[in-house]
Amino acid sequence: MKLSKKKELAQKRRWRIRKKVNGTAERPRVAVRFTNKNIHVQCIDDTQGHTILGLATTHSDFKNCLPNLAGADSLGKALGEQIKDKGYTAIVFDRSGRKYHGCVKAFADALREQGLKF
Repeated sequence: MKLSKKKELAQKRRWRIRKKVNGTAERPRVAVRFTNKNIHVQCIDDTQGHTILGLATTHSDFKNCLPNLAGADSLGKALGEQIKDKGYTAIVFDRSGRKYHGCVKAFADALREQGLKF
């Protein structure tokens, strides 16, 4: 089945970014995905191929969060605290092909407020 041109270009953007962004045991990759209804975030160690932790607005603590600026900010702060509790101070940010503005920027700024470097 052939993808639409828009989806095909979005997939190419994701692949182009993923060629350059790799998480390690010292600096895990934080991948964020915004859908129309939810925000999904994973902290991934690509060398071992395992997810360190994951968080989404489908989790019971974030049921009232929407995929907007306020939701991205609150989820970013919560994820930043959990990452710091695991002992990480630096991460690699994977925006999944989205432009770095709006919700993606709000999420990244919330992570930076928690003291994470990227």
